[in-house]
Amino acid sequence: MSLRADVEKLNQRRLQVMQSCRQTNPSRGFTLIVDDSGHRKSGDNTDGVGRQYIGEIGKTDNGIVLLTTHLYDGVRRLPLDVALYQHASSLAGGKEDPNFVKKPDLAMQLIDTCLKRGLKPGVTLIDAGYGNNTPFIKQLEARRLTYIAAIAKNRQVTCQLAADERPRKHGLQEVGQNLAPSCFTRVELSIDKPRTVWVATLSVHVPKLEGARTLAIQLNAATWEQATEIDYFLTNAPEQFLSPAWVATTYSQRNWIEVFYREAKGWLGLSEYQVRDAISMKRHWILVFTAYTFILWHQLTGGFRRRWATKPLQTFTEALTAFRTAVEFRLVRWLMTHFDVFAAHRAKSGFIWA
Repeated sequence: MSLRADVEKLNQRRLQVMQSCRQTNPSRGFTLIVDDSGHRKSGDNTDGVGRQYIGEIGKTDNGIVLLTTHLYDGVRRLPLDVALYQHASSLAGGKEDPNFVKKPDLAMQLIDTCLKRGLKPGVTLIDAGYGNNTPFIKQLEARRLTYIAAIAKNRQVTCQLAADERPRKHGLQEVGQNLAPSCFTRVELSIDKPRTVWVATLSVHVPKLEGARTLAIQLNAATWEQATEIDYFLTNAPEQFLSPAWVATTYSQRNWIEVFYREAKGWLGLSEYQVRDAISMKRHWILVFTAYTFILWHQLTGGFRRRWATKPLQTFTEALTAFRTAVEFRLVRWLMTHFDVFAAHRAKSGFIWA
């Protein structure tokens, strides 16, 4: 069996284990999150490397980008799949190379992988890199997926503002500036760092999309003039779900990706790898996904709590610390009874353990 097949088999088995237990099986109507993770590279010997936007430094630079999908259902948060984006400049044939896949198409492949497992999300969250791509939005709708997409402020929509005699095209900034303060609803977001936002929603028509969609404008202050952060979202959610609070609260679930990266990089060495080929990089990520899932599984089922803690383990870090404490205890106990074995092992390398 090839290394690529081994990696896919391991990832599939990991997700099967999570689906086999009541405490860990994702609930129906979960949120599917699509994300990019960029890493700067100084040379050009790594597969997929090229000048592109690198999220971890917030600008365009030489590096690689990996696409990931994540699941969140209010209790369980789980990485699903990963794929390396092969930048055209890294391929012999450029954009004509048979291995070149556009980033939106690669993201759709990951979404299809999720659907083929029988996992149907209640809503899919995408950032502006995909939200501004109309063909990508059409593919989501063709799959009957509900989405909330961040979109850029330079997009245009057709709607009827208070001063309009009939619907006409407006830029998103123009729409927001013409909404009265009473149009915005205060929403409290209970996320990693709780905050308050003000959100307005209205029905709009988007070029090249048939029918109406809902535009949501989110401010970090009560009025447009006071706001220093303004976000725009587009959704096709049914009317029974739609409200300013639902849009803001649901999209804020993307924050769990940042929590995952913080934990996986800080504790599991996600960004600490020396491999350069695409298959080995994917294997590294899947191994980190597996270790992360191992800790989450025991946290959710209570295994660590029952054996290795005297308090509830509420966070990933607490669960991991309980596991590490147990491993450390077993190592120390083994060393106490096998001192001579370990000393002989170190002596073979020319060192004295004393």
